[in-house]
Amino acid sequence: MRLLLEFQAQNNFVYLTNYHHKLQGFIYSLLRETSFHHLHDSDGYKFIAFSNIFPPFNAKEGDTRKLIISSPDEELIQVLQAKLASLEDSTIRIGHMLFRLVCIKPVRPTLRSNVRLITATPIVIRVPREKFIEYNPSWDRKYDYVYWRSHHSFKLFIEQLVQNLTKKYQEFYSRDIKISNFFDRFNFKKQVCNHVVINGKEVKVIGTLWEFFFRNPTRRERKFLSFALACGLGELNSLGFGFVNNVGN
Repeated sequence: MRLLLEFQAQNNFVYLTNYHHKLQGFIYSLLRETSFHHLHDSDGYKFIAFSNIFPPFNAKEGDTRKLIISSPDEELIQVLQAKLASLEDSTIRIGHMLFRLVCIKPVRPTLRSNVRLITATPIVIRVPREKFIEYNPSWDRKYDYVYWRSHHSFKLFIEQLVQNLTKKYQEFYSRDIKISNFFDRFNFKKQVCNHVVINGKEVKVIGTLWEFFFRNPTRRERKFLSFALACGLGELNSLGFGFVNNVGN
């Protein structure tokens, strides 16, 4: 389930890409004094994702910008929708950007016979040291994990991607699912480096942009894909990474 928000810019601003924690903070602020107030401090998966503010360009006062928030938890989306409704026509600050919220629209993505997913924000995969050494036996650095980069094994990326999504699915639905040879048609687009603030410190996060293709997915596979659309692919989804859109054929 998704919420499509439409804003009107209330000031001229330069579009910067390091506002993830500000946008995350805005979303968490909406959950105060609700049944989801604990989400910010909870361990494990948050089951919430969001897009960039788009289009991602400098804005002048009066320009339209949009944002999508998604989650497989429909109750969470309903709570957010109600809180956002109370802010319509109010001024909202996200970092140095000021907006007036003008429209909130619930959206439920549909999947057809041929599915093409594109990454709207980079997918972050952090490979545990032990797993990385399986693919790179001579690697001797002491890091606990390694960001997957474009010169690493694509098989390793897909393996970690499916494992991460499977774990999230099993935790959310409290039941097992096994998907094999699923993300086998893809187009790697590029690697990017984002600067984000985590625990008060600015850090570099390496991510990658992709297209994934699925022909005639089964009913079970469509449910798995719908879950990916709702909670995001890879890690750090609650910081705005791994947000994907279905663009059809």
